[in-house]
Amino acid sequence: MERKDITEILHHLGEDSLPLNAVSPPIFQTSIFAFESFAAFKAALADEANNYLYSRGNNPTVNLVETKLAALEHAEQAKLLSSGVSAISAAVMAFVKTGDHIVSVRDSYSWAKYLMSTYLERFGVEVTYVDGSDPEEFERAARPNTKVFYLESPTTFTFKLQNLAEVAKIARARGIKTIIDNTWCTPVYQNPIDLGIDIVAHSATKYLGGHSDVVGGVIAGSDDDVKRIFETEFLLHGTVPDPFAAWLIMRGMRTLHVRMPVHFESAKKIAAFLESHPLVEDVLYPFLPSYPQYDLARAQMRGGAGLFSFRLRTRDIGKVRTFTDTLRLFKRAVSWGGYESLVDPAAVGRFPNGEIPDDRVSLIRLHIGLETTDALIADLSSALDAIR
Repeated sequence: MERKDITEILHHLGEDSLPLNAVSPPIFQTSIFAFESFAAFKAALADEANNYLYSRGNNPTVNLVETKLAALEHAEQAKLLSSGVSAISAAVMAFVKTGDHIVSVRDSYSWAKYLMSTYLERFGVEVTYVDGSDPEEFERAARPNTKVFYLESPTTFTFKLQNLAEVAKIARARGIKTIIDNTWCTPVYQNPIDLGIDIVAHSATKYLGGHSDVVGGVIAGSDDDVKRIFETEFLLHGTVPDPFAAWLIMRGMRTLHVRMPVHFESAKKIAAFLESHPLVEDVLYPFLPSYPQYDLARAQMRGGAGLFSFRLRTRDIGKVRTFTDTLRLFKRAVSWGGYESLVDPAAVGRFPNGEIPDDRVSLIRLHIGLETTDALIADLSSALDAIR
C-alpha cells in the first residue's frame, strides 16, 4: 500500500475533483440518493457497501473523511461512526457470538468495559481481564473459544502499555482478532496495523476533531473486516455520523499534525514539573524517563498525547477537592483532546459500593491543551500551594 505524506492526506487526498472547483469540500446533507433506472436502483440495493443509497450507509462527505482516516492508519478501509463507543461496540460485536470469549485489558475506557462486563454478558459472551503489560498474560488467558483480544494502549487513567507486536503475534497464531483503541496516540504517533493489529478504533471526538464541538468514532482495518462490521453491526444499529459532523471532524483533522506536537511537548514539560513537586506522589506518563514502560513507549510510539495522570501525596478527599476547585485554566470536565486543558479527578467517578478505592482517591487526570506551558504550570502550582 502506498504511504502518503500526512499533509497530503489531510489537505489533498480525495479532493482532486470537488464540485464546481470548491476549495472546501461540500456537505452532502441528504438522507437518500436517487437512481436513473430500475437496473441502477437494483444494483445499489444489492451492494450497499459500495453505493450511495441511503446516508445511513454511505454519504460522499462521510466517505471522504473515511478515505483520509484509512490512509492515516495504513488501513485498507475505514468507517466513521456516531461516537467512539459505537465504534468500539461495532468492532467487538461483529466478531463474537454466544459462547465466545474475549480477553481485554483491565483498565479500559469505562463504556468499553461496560460493553464487555455487562452488555455482552447478557448474550453469553465471557470476558477475562488482564493487566496487559506482559504479552504472556494474553497467552495464558486465551481459550479455544477466544475470538477477540481487546487492547487500549495506553490504558485509561493508568496509561499502561501493551507490546502490540507481541500480542498480535500470539493472536495470529490462534486465529484471534485484535482490536485496539488508538485514540490517545492518534495515527500521528502510532499505527497499530503496522505492528500486526487487525482493527483500530478511535473516538474522533478527541484529537481528530480537536475542538470539543463534535462527537464521532472510527474503525479502520482490512476491507474484509470493515465490510463485516458494516454489514453486521453498522447498518443494523444505525450509528451513522451526520454529514455535518463528518465535515467538522475533517476540518479538525486539517491541523492534526500541527496540534499533536504541541500537546506532546507541553505534556512532557508539565509531567516533569509535577514529578519534581513534593506534593505529588507519582506521575503516569509513558514518555517520562522514569516511567516503567518508557522504552516500550519509545519503541512502538513516535510521540504521545497531552493526557496523563498523577497522584497527590495525600488520601484526603478534601484536599483533592480543593486542588481541583482552585484550578483556573483547567476546566473540570470529562473527555479530552480539544484545544482546552481539563482536569478529571478519578474520585468524581461512580464506584460499585460508593467507596473510593485507595489508589483512586488522589488520582487526577489532566489533559494539556494548547495554552502556553508557563501559564498552565503557574495554575497547577497555585492549586498545589492551596493544599500545603
